[in-house]
Amino acid sequence: MLHGDAVAVLAGWSAPDSEQEELQRHYMRHLREHADGMWRTCRPEHVTASALVVDATGEKTLLTLHKTVGRWLQLGGHCEPGDTTLAGAALREATEESGLTGLTVSPQPLQLSRHLLEAGGCAGAYHLDVQFLVTATTNTQYVVSDESDDLAWYPLDALPPDTDASVQALAARALQHTPQA
Repeated sequence: MLHGDAVAVLAGWSAPDSEQEELQRHYMRHLREHADGMWRTCRPEHVTASALVVDATGEKTLLTLHKTVGRWLQLGGHCEPGDTTLAGAALREATEESGLTGLTVSPQPLQLSRHLLEAGGCAGAYHLDVQFLVTATTNTQYVVSDESDDLAWYPLDALPPDTDASVQALAARALQHTPQA
């Protein structure tokens, strides 16, 4: 079910540029070739789902200082057996990692990001990350999970200086898609 949803979401997504189109083709090829392509056990790469959580104004994003990676990242991670949709997996991850309730997820990806994991249980594997925009209600009181050293709200146009380029690109795309107050 999740595999089928991933294929449908990616096939129906309008990639915003040629780089994203190439990643879309790569992800689709991966899913055609790997029935287990959604699971962390699939190597050398597997599909993951993440969420760029923005506040209700669309001006700030909630980033995690990831415990394993040691950098500020968007929320998200591996798909789980109970997940039935990619967007649902991203929403579940955002909720688990932030403690926020009342989140809403856009049904279409905001961006794709293929990156090599250099630490943790997936070291040496590539994440084929499907990144969704998730909006918080006025409740922005988060809870730091076991996966994070910290969480913090940052303006989408003023992320921490050492933020990864893919997170910067994700924030820039979110600025184009969220209503500004």
